[in-house]
Amino acid sequence: MTDDRHDDGDDGPVFSAEQARQGEIILRTRTRRIIFIAGLVGIVLLALLVRIAVG
Repeated sequence: MTDDRHDDGDDGPVFSAEQARQGEIILRTRTRRIIFIAGLVGIVLLALLVRIAVG
């Protein structure tokens, strides 16, 4: 069995561990911001509903 993960010929960009950890959420349009905030609110509401349902 051969491990050819590095021999696939893909010369994509290589990032250091420091660069890979740098995350940024880019919400350039108003629609994207609204969807993102609605998702956060939805998660909180879901958590509250589950908490109430469990009792």
